Amino acid sequence: MPVSQQWTQTDMVARSLASPPGALRGRRLMAARAVWVAMSALVVGLAIATLPVAYSEYSTVCVAGSECRPYWRLAPQDVGALRDIGLSVGFYAGYSLAAEIISMLGFWMIGAVIFWRRSDDRLALFFSLMLVAFGALGVVDKSAAVHPALGQLGAFVVIFGYVSFFVSFFVFPDGRFVPRWARPLVLVWALYVAALYLAPNDSAFHPSAWSPLLVVPLVLGLFGSVVFAQIYRYLRVSGPVERQQTKWVVSGLTAAIFLAAAMAVPAALSSTLLKPGVSKVFYTLAEATVVSVAMLLIPLSLGIAILRYRLWDIDVIINRALVFGALTAVVIGVYVLVVGGLGSILQERGSFLLSLLAAGLVAVIFAPLRERLQRGVNRLMYGERDDPYAVLSRLGRRLDAALEPGTVFPTIVETVAGALKLPYAAIELKRRDGYEVAAVHGVPTGEQTILPLSYGGETVGRLVLAPRAPGESFSPADRSLLEDLARNAEVAAHAVRLTADLQRSRERLVSAREEERRRLRRDLHDGLGPTLASLGLGIDVSLKILDEEPEEAEAILRQLKGQTKEAVMDIRRLVYDLRPPALDDLGLIEAIREQAANQGLLASELASGGARRNNGLVFDVEAPKELPPLSAAVEVACYRIVQEAITNVVRHARASTCRVRLAVNEASRTLEMEVSDDGVGMPANRKAGVGLSSMAERADELGGRLVVESSPEGGTRVLAMLPLLTKEEGQG
Repeated sequence: MPVSQQWTQTDMVARSLASPPGALRGRRLMAARAVWVAMSALVVGLAIATLPVAYSEYSTVCVAGSECRPYWRLAPQDVGALRDIGLSVGFYAGYSLAAEIISMLGFWMIGAVIFWRRSDDRLALFFSLMLVAFGALGVVDKSAAVHPALGQLGAFVVIFGYVSFFVSFFVFPDGRFVPRWARPLVLVWALYVAALYLAPNDSAFHPSAWSPLLVVPLVLGLFGSVVFAQIYRYLRVSGPVERQQTKWVVSGLTAAIFLAAAMAVPAALSSTLLKPGVSKVFYTLAEATVVSVAMLLIPLSLGIAILRYRLWDIDVIINRALVFGALTAVVIGVYVLVVGGLGSILQERGSFLLSLLAAGLVAVIFAPLRERLQRGVNRLMYGERDDPYAVLSRLGRRLDAALEPGTVFPTIVETVAGALKLPYAAIELKRRDGYEVAAVHGVPTGEQTILPLSYGGETVGRLVLAPRAPGESFSPADRSLLEDLARNAEVAAHAVRLTADLQRSRERLVSAREEERRRLRRDLHDGLGPTLASLGLGIDVSLKILDEEPEEAEAILRQLKGQTKEAVMDIRRLVYDLRPPALDDLGLIEAIREQAANQGLLASELASGGARRNNGLVFDVEAPKELPPLSAAVEVACYRIVQEAITNVVRHARASTCRVRLAVNEASRTLEMEVSDDGVGMPANRKAGVGLSSMAERADELGGRLVVESSPEGGTRVLAMLPLLTKEEGQG
């Protein structure tokens, strides 16, 4: 991820932590803290006062012959089973109550930490108080057995705990009530809970007196609304940080429900598990332990979401939870299918051999099943990042099938986005004035990660990606696959750019050839053609009057002689435009010297006593004694580039000296031309004119390179490097 993007996310989190949206100050803060302390003291006091009653309920033994309700109540047979395994009724009651107290203390501790760290935030105060009340519901609910007055206070705490827990799903994590139309549902839920705990059991207002056709849809609809609220908020309202918070809380709540439900499965499958005896005692103690631990996941995930929601990567936990949750479900299903199904067919229930067979089958399929589930969950969440060979192989096949250059980049971005399940991927090619979008897949999300595409040490483009969800970053496995894909994209981008450059070069060559033909046709038709035609007519007239009027014929012939000279000059101009004659007459080096001498004074002439020209410009031409045989194209390009550079020095540089250097680089087989001056240099906001563009095009056409920059010593430096093509290579 780019540093700027990391800084943006870190800054956003820091602002969120430093300035809570619901910050309290002054008297409001003191009043809110006082209410929290008073309410928490009430909950803690009621819980402590009710603990003896809870212990008494756990240790009470049902009357022989009567049905024990709820199932965790001890029957006389359970007491005997406890003695058989060396335990007592007191241990059973103490262990069950301890599990409940541990869960309650976990809620209180997390609530207290939130209050201590974020007591100036009204939303944090609400959630911390909700945890304190909700965690004590199992104990406070029994306060009526201590004293009727305490029962009324306990009912108030229970109603507050259930209602605040319900409200939290609509306001978490930013305090805004979403969706707004769900506000009446909170009132409906509050009235339902109040009727459940305040109305007498024999009253028509108590939910037990209502029809199941009313109660069941009502409760399911209310709980369905909180699920819908969180989904709607996550998809439509939440930002990157809020989504991470939601992931934590939803994951903790889901894990708690899953563990609690998993403990109920054995009792639902086996009718003998809850019959009084050793199995019931062990199951009840195990359930108390698991449910206590499961309930702790709710305050723990909520505390992390509020206090440290950017510390760990929740996606890893979700991934493992999905894998092992599905694995547990499949293992239980296989075990139940083998034991129950074969037991029904063979009329063998509770057989040790069937249990052994089921356990062996589970052991055999466990490892391969876990690997398959892990791959499936990874593919669901991260795409194909765990199988980079398959992605690279598919990309290679698709690129081989992409016959048209225009389909290469769309194939790459589509493969990258599909392999990693990214919402957006694009390739941008580098141009002289910036980057140009070559292919796009998906819709940008506002956050971008940029991977440069380089080939041969030169940046040819960049791969622009958006993370799977706002606020997320790419993992090391993602980056590894992206780097491999980027290497393929670099080669493809270089090849496509070469193809495009070749096509543009062909178009420029054809266009230049046709333009040159048009110019020659125009010059010959409009200039030289009429001149030659007039010469022929003039000669005819001279021949007719030569005998009768010789003086007039002589005058006409003299005029025709002048026109002939002009025609010869036009022909020379046409030939010079095709190729400077000085190259053939003098050679490249001497032609450049002559060009410099025409614009100023050569340094060799100045040393021998020559006077400076009016512009005061002195040229120092450095060149080897001989150059290797060059192709005509290289000679013309070199001469024209130096000519244009010297012209720019004379017109714009206001320099006193200009150095022209020619050299042959045998290592890179290039002809290097450098024109530097000591003038005023280039302006900072300069734009390439016709001359500079012409020089760059001449170098590009031959596969060379042109650099125009400010010289370290002052002035301007023009450096051109052309491939050292021989005459034979140029003709080929």
